[in-house]
Amino acid sequence: MGKGTEQFKATIREYLEYRASTDELFAPRYADPKKNMDECITYILNEVQRSGCNGFNDDEIYSMAIHYYDEENIEVGNPINCRVVVNHTVELTEEEKREARQNALRQYGQEELKRLQNCHRPRTAAQTTANVQPTLFDF
Repeated sequence: MGKGTEQFKATIREYLEYRASTDELFAPRYADPKKNMDECITYILNEVQRSGCNGFNDDEIYSMAIHYYDEENIEVGNPINCRVVVNHTVELTEEEKREARQNALRQYGQEELKRLQNCHRPRTAAQTTANVQPTLFDF
């Protein structure tokens, strides 16, 4: 499981644990030994895949997690190998930060070089020759 998927799993677990601590009706469902976090995540990922959408707000995902625990006999689906992106509180390692900075600087340098090359490109003969109309008269 990738770092994003692990973070996703931790975020869902944190939400469910909070919900179980504040909702006496949900607490026994969350404690059900026939249910587990890995199946919950598999269920959510299958639901997301079936929807055909790529982005969901927190409440939609949490609702899927609650549904997994609420339903006695639920079709979980097969495990899905995918990359999950959690768009809040993403922590980058120092190495990832350095790499992102280097990539940004490299891209900026390439864009500046292109801009300078376009500004200093030699003009073609057609661009430098004025439109001179031949005349029979000399003024």
